[in-house]
Amino acid sequence: MEKLNYVGKSVIREDSIDKATGKTLYVGDMRRPDMLYAKLVLSQKAHAEIEIDKSEAMSVEGIEAIYTHEDVPGVAYNGFEWHSSITAPRDEYLLNNKARYVGDRIALVVGASKYAVEKAISKLSVAYKESEPVIGLDKAREDKVFVTGDTNIAFEKDINAGDYRDAFERADFIIKDIGTTQKIHHAAIEPHICMSEFDLNGDLVIYSPCQVSSQIQMHVSNILNIPLNRVRVKKAIMGGSFGGKSIPILEPICAFAATRLNRPVMLYMNRTESIIGTVTRNAAEITVETAVSKEGKILGRRIEAHVDGGAYNTNAAAVTMALGKKLYRLYDIKDQYYLGKAYYTNTIPGGACRGYGSPQAHAVTEINIDNAAKALNMDPCEFRLMNLVEEGAKDPSGATDIGNAKVKECVKIGMESFNWKERRANVKLKNTSRYAYGVGMACGTHGNGYTGAFADYTSVDMTLFADGSAYVKISLHDLGCGTVTIMQQIAAEALDIEIEKVKVTEADTLMTPEDSAGTQASRVTFVCGAAVKEAGDKLRQRMADTFCKLKNARTEEVETSCGYIYIKGSGEKYKYSDIIKEYEKIYQNGMSIFVKYKAPVNPASFAAFFAEIEVDKYTGLVNIVDSLAVHDIGKSINPMLVEGQIQGGAQFSLGMALMEDIEIDRNGIVKSTNFSKYHMINSTSMPYVKTLTIECNEPFGPYGAKSVGELATVAPAPAILNAINHALDLNITSYPASPEVIIRELKKKNI
Repeated sequence: MEKLNYVGKSVIREDSIDKATGKTLYVGDMRRPDMLYAKLVLSQKAHAEIEIDKSEAMSVEGIEAIYTHEDVPGVAYNGFEWHSSITAPRDEYLLNNKARYVGDRIALVVGASKYAVEKAISKLSVAYKESEPVIGLDKAREDKVFVTGDTNIAFEKDINAGDYRDAFERADFIIKDIGTTQKIHHAAIEPHICMSEFDLNGDLVIYSPCQVSSQIQMHVSNILNIPLNRVRVKKAIMGGSFGGKSIPILEPICAFAATRLNRPVMLYMNRTESIIGTVTRNAAEITVETAVSKEGKILGRRIEAHVDGGAYNTNAAAVTMALGKKLYRLYDIKDQYYLGKAYYTNTIPGGACRGYGSPQAHAVTEINIDNAAKALNMDPCEFRLMNLVEEGAKDPSGATDIGNAKVKECVKIGMESFNWKERRANVKLKNTSRYAYGVGMACGTHGNGYTGAFADYTSVDMTLFADGSAYVKISLHDLGCGTVTIMQQIAAEALDIEIEKVKVTEADTLMTPEDSAGTQASRVTFVCGAAVKEAGDKLRQRMADTFCKLKNARTEEVETSCGYIYIKGSGEKYKYSDIIKEYEKIYQNGMSIFVKYKAPVNPASFAAFFAEIEVDKYTGLVNIVDSLAVHDIGKSINPMLVEGQIQGGAQFSLGMALMEDIEIDRNGIVKSTNFSKYHMINSTSMPYVKTLTIECNEPFGPYGAKSVGELATVAPAPAILNAINHALDLNITSYPASPEVIIRELKKKNI
């Protein structure tokens, strides 16, 4: 086994102390001479034509400008597009004169202070001519009132593998479930914000805590008709995203204001505005029918998903297809059919949210898997073990191969560590007249990039300097999860130098090389990490070749060790820095390399989650007594960060299971506009999540690694609902399983 010095070690992030002590500066901390502040005016109606009277608001001292639909470029766009090769229906504008949802952008107020801006907004006169709103999938499917155009269907497509009808005819049992998932807010600590200004060269510079800097550059260039090479986007330090900052929302209109006023402009949001005026996880209704034999083999499956796309097209098509594709990569089901439909509604648009379709896909299907096991009187884990994919499996939908799948090992190791069989058999012995106990589990899968669907490549410019330090130029977007540290570890390992000598950049469209997709699709460690490793390996080899040339040595004689290079057995070591200086002096050349890396594969990562819960039958409250997450991730580059990702993902998913919900009434009014009304798993209710990782080397991953961050959000939610159903002998299939839902279902059964 290869001896590793840095990979596999729990290296502490360089920025940890500064963030913990408040020294880190975010976009909201930036100040510029003569800087202006800006805020969007968001619609208070879900479906209405709008007229705005600016006169009184413009009289507020310190107000520089108020922009409405008539003042901005009439260029339609779709924020989902992140690369020039991608096209999607374009129905968004910087500002709108017809609101499609409560939270729609209808005006921008710019002033010398936040006080002036807020005061002007309070004096802005907005007249609404309302139309009947389309709220929820039931209303959208009626297709009688339209959000836009002559139908509410935004997208429709199917995926067909084999012949599910034949499988249904051969089946001994067909198990059907219908379930729903909700709209969810990303709840990043940092609300949405950006800042735009012109530099001394006359170029437009945008500072954004974003996930894809080149995406912002592309949209700003297109909308404002500015050459791409005059638009510079710098990825700023970020206070969390989880997908919420993955598409341009504030940046284009902020850039517009800066160009009009020729002054720095900071556009900011508060929590309520971030909830109603950005994007959410798409709500979905999923129907699943699974055909099984009496021996326990899944013969076929049919799944239909109806996705609430929200008011604009954004990611309606992409998330609907992503949801469907994940369903072909977890179980060995040759005959399977998926139909996905996305609908326009007069609600907050759907956007990327951690897991991108995987949480919705498995939320209902994993409950259905438990119900299939129940119909066969089988243990849910044993039933899964009979049907989960094997290593090297092909994707029957035609997508890329599934890779080194170790999901069965996740289940087996989880069963043993969690003492599954004993708990499953005896947990109900704890029951009292008030409290019921149950155990449940679920599996999940997610991908490793875009290969097979979209362009997936990145570039690395790596240099070893004469002092022995290394500079890794790459367009990374660290979302707060330690991406830069991971790349430092990979680079240090590949170059064989101390990690403290490695500096890794984040994205700056002027300074860092091209990257196709930023931080999306769980691609960063697998794709960007592989690029860094390749660059490091090649630069280290170049270092060895240079040493051979300078010292008249043979390649097979040369070894490196922590920044030193030497001939085996010679006893004489040379510092990298000394060899580089000699090389620069004699050959007048630098020690650097450029690599453009294209991901060759897109394997799957897998997880299994186990939980024991306690349900208070009087209140409907659920307490998570114990939990275990087992992840197949190839290799932990940094075990501490991996554990944090898994536990953070579990928090996200447990909130989906039990409480998180953006509640919207029939008029389109958002009820959960702050954290007193939008409930999340907090420090007092978050259980300790034990983590186990299976590290069996994904061949194309850097040092065998593959993704974990989005995968961590998939299995916990259905595991919790399976545990609740086990405890109460119910079949709750809709999220969240809030106290109200549990009490209602108990009353139906007179429990």
